[in-house]
Amino acid sequence: MELAQQLADGRRALDIACSPDIDAKLLLYLRLLQKWNRVYNLTAVHDLREMVTRHLLDSLAITSYMVGRVVDVGTGAGLPGIPLALVLPQLRFVLVDSNAKKTRFVVQAVTELGLDNVDVVCERAEEFKPSQAFDTLVVRAFAPITDALAVSSHLCANHGRILIMKGKNPEQELASVPAHYKVMNVHAVRVPGLNAKRHLVVITRQ
Repeated sequence: MELAQQLADGRRALDIACSPDIDAKLLLYLRLLQKWNRVYNLTAVHDLREMVTRHLLDSLAITSYMVGRVVDVGTGAGLPGIPLALVLPQLRFVLVDSNAKKTRFVVQAVTELGLDNVDVVCERAEEFKPSQAFDTLVVRAFAPITDALAVSSHLCANHGRILIMKGKNPEQELASVPAHYKVMNVHAVRVPGLNAKRHLVVITRQ
């Protein structure tokens, strides 16, 4: 299946509408990632078709949960932040990672994609002190939930939501969430073309 068709079909299955220009930029992002990956080892996924599923559609599956100012903690190669910023140009994104070679790639990708709604911060999440807290904090399963909360929850506004992307339902991890957080929901997320479980944990601070 042609990459553009695979992406368009997956996007429609997720009920996400955007222009052909945005689809082209999403695929350009993957080609940049594939190119830089030869030197920088940014992702274990090398095949572009698999990247469409595991990187683009997996990221876009949480589009409807994005609100206001968004911070993507532990963004790595820009996931899920870059795909989300491309389809949600009305929102402001800050992508945070402490790995300099990864943020170097993200800065280059943001520049080549013309993303003026994205800022990139190369800093440890626990040391990042923004002037304004965020409405949405998203973490793509870089650590157990309690660890992710410990290093990043200070970035989320009191009225905001912490979104943690996981594979299988993290029931055991949720049992250890401290009492000053409230688990609002655990949503089963369907990623078109992916034969694996995905869940999104929605947490607020009490």
